[in-house]
Amino acid sequence: MDGRDWSLFLQPYEQAVEELKVKFKTMRAELKLREAYAPIEFVTGRVKRVSSILEKARRLGVASDQLDTGIEDIAGIRIMCQFVDDIRRVAELIRNRKDLQLVYEKDYITNFKDSGYRSYHMIVKYPVQTALGSMDVLAEIQIRTLAMNFWATIEHSLHYKFKESLPDEVRIRLKKAAEAAFQLDTEMTSIRKEILDAQTEFEEQSNVVSRVLSGIQDLYFYHRIREAAQFQMKFNELFEQEDYAGLSALAGDISMSITKAKKSSASD
Repeated sequence: MDGRDWSLFLQPYEQAVEELKVKFKTMRAELKLREAYAPIEFVTGRVKRVSSILEKARRLGVASDQLDTGIEDIAGIRIMCQFVDDIRRVAELIRNRKDLQLVYEKDYITNFKDSGYRSYHMIVKYPVQTALGSMDVLAEIQIRTLAMNFWATIEHSLHYKFKESLPDEVRIRLKKAAEAAFQLDTEMTSIRKEILDAQTEFEEQSNVVSRVLSGIQDLYFYHRIREAAQFQMKFNELFEQEDYAGLSALAGDISMSITKAKKSSASD
């Protein structure tokens, strides 16, 4: 290990990871509002450990003074999707961003590795603002489905245990598991519409319950105790019957009562 200050060296990468996580989470929220569906399920990120950086540099023959260009995944972002088609959509959204520069892409979904590994990788150059000015940082963005991520996490743990010398039996079983994971993704894609319809219905039901309960609390705030109690009893009845159409109508009634309460409060 050289005598560099590793905390100082890694700081821009940590900053890049945190900023990119926020940006992709914000993109997810915006897509959810615009389209009622976001191709991004969730986002994680990490900065490579010093031991891992040095091990990779040794394996690739990268000189210690060239780590910032020779090791492209010191900063890593992982974007999880529900469906394989979502991966293509997310990759296109990243290509169109103006706050980072795409260096190159690796499609390990169409051209999966011999081990069975599947994922979509994008190497980007991201500018961070440091105390000494702007600095470009390389980061790797991995986009995969939940099934792909489950398999890759297990594979990584096994490689860590066996130091990349996996027994043949384990290697064969891992490859079969990768095929099974991809088959699961394929099956999920075939019933994508049904899955999304079910998720949308569940979310709508959750939202109407929240609106009703929030509205009842607002009525208590305006001292409409009797109305609030009556609405609460009606809510209990409709919720017990799982009558979400009735709950939606109840939410409308509560909204009108709140409007009247506000007008009455303003005139006092």
